[in-house]
Amino acid sequence: MKPALIVLSLTALLGTGSAMATEAAPASTVSHEQFATLLGGNWRVPQNAARDQYRHPEQTLAFFGLRPDQTVIEITPGNGWYSELLAPLLKDKGRYVAAVVDPSTSDYAKKSADSLKQKYTADPTHYGKVEVVAYAPQAPVFGKPGSADTVLTFRNVHNWVDAGNEAATFKGFYDVLKPGGTLGVVDHRAKPGTTAKDNEKNGYLPTDYVIKLAQNAGFTLAGESDINANPKDTKDYPDGVWTLPPALVKGEQDKAKFLAIGESDRMTLRFIKSAK
Repeated sequence: MKPALIVLSLTALLGTGSAMATEAAPASTVSHEQFATLLGGNWRVPQNAARDQYRHPEQTLAFFGLRPDQTVIEITPGNGWYSELLAPLLKDKGRYVAAVVDPSTSDYAKKSADSLKQKYTADPTHYGKVEVVAYAPQAPVFGKPGSADTVLTFRNVHNWVDAGNEAATFKGFYDVLKPGGTLGVVDHRAKPGTTAKDNEKNGYLPTDYVIKLAQNAGFTLAGESDINANPKDTKDYPDGVWTLPPALVKGEQDKAKFLAIGESDRMTLRFIKSAK
């Protein structure tokens, strides 16, 4: 049986660096001035804005060829870090869709969805046109087939690999994108020469492994970038990537050391669904 798409209203949710591109990036029509307005917006959580130095949102979204007239689906937006930029940018001419794990699947999924809902409903000026779609993790459907221009996911692939649903998730990306559509992936980059098994549960993944996941789903690799690289990240922490900010799971122990390293070293990959 084909899995059903679960579209949740916000009310329902409450109730329950330098580029190394393999080919030229598509031209983004978002100007530097538009990005400056977004990045300096007073609706942004200050702690989130402080992460810009590590996450390079202007360069990253430009690398993915973002345009304000696109339909963009962000997969599991977390606390809405990128929602603060994407929702205001897309609200007039495009569509921003936040895809969340079906809240009925776990307490954690419900808490995450509720928290995101609260963020959106508290500021209808910037988030009033956000669409929320809930998906089943083992058989995800993110929207009508061929309905999205761009799918974006930030620091999530390692979670799907650990859960064993990575193949189904990438298939879901492929299905929802239009021919010629873009998949943008950012995730924690493992040490060269290591395998996914070597990095099990530490939050890192080999770049070639992530590329293979996308290719197996039918995507073509269109570009790689070191925009989000961090050579200070040694990737050898007993508590995994969460040792680094923003998680800082070790608390005050060696906090200054980990703050000096900054956020993780990350791959930034752009894939294309072949036009037919």
